[in-house]
Amino acid sequence: MPAVLVHGVPDTQHLWDSVRAKLRRQDVVALSLPGFGAPLPAGFDATVRSYLDWLTREIGRFGEPVDLVGHDWGAVFALLVAGLRPGLVRTLACGGAAIDPEYRWHAVARAWRTPVVGEAFMALATPARLESGMIRHGIPAAAAREQARHFDRTMKRCILRLYRSARGSGTDWNAVVEHIDRPALVIWGEDDPFVDPRFGRRLAERLHADLHVFPHCGHWWPLQRPAETAAALEHFWTRSA
Repeated sequence: MPAVLVHGVPDTQHLWDSVRAKLRRQDVVALSLPGFGAPLPAGFDATVRSYLDWLTREIGRFGEPVDLVGHDWGAVFALLVAGLRPGLVRTLACGGAAIDPEYRWHAVARAWRTPVVGEAFMALATPARLESGMIRHGIPAAAAREQARHFDRTMKRCILRLYRSARGSGTDWNAVVEHIDRPALVIWGEDDPFVDPRFGRRLAERLHADLHVFPHCGHWWPLQRPAETAAALEHFWTRSA
């Protein structure tokens, strides 16, 4: 069964490049969410439901359960797939996003979710500003540059639609999490400024999962700790075999 890696926002599949280079297994696929360095399918409206349906179809193409790994929004989608379609998932590894009744969106997310304010934010946002911001958050310069070069009008529109659609997704996300019964690993950076590590600990408890917290690490642990991430994943997969 393959390992399927899913990135978040405002990232692309290249989030996983350094992790993939450290993994010993060869059956690893990093997906690009539509609109995030990848084309938008005709009629794709970039809502939570559209992305969830898309990911479900992509995983289903493998014809066997996968080792699913998600970061940020990729973690949200991975959790929802594992809860709603458990037959598609052998193991689940995720982090950097909270599905928790006590979680409140961080400041940037609140701006994106607000009409007019979100559009004004995106009008001022540029790849150069995103790159410098990611570097300030501890991401290596080359990785930040690769991520930021895909930050275009399409990605901006998709981000706004995705965040705003989360209000009325039609799915009780917390109830879905409670039904997940796959072997699970939760990965977090102890200095994550967007999602406090306590939500990672709570998620691990709810999933009865292993918890791996990287010290002196922020939100983007796949970029900041690629070797340690690969090692944690391989240890988890071996234990779950």
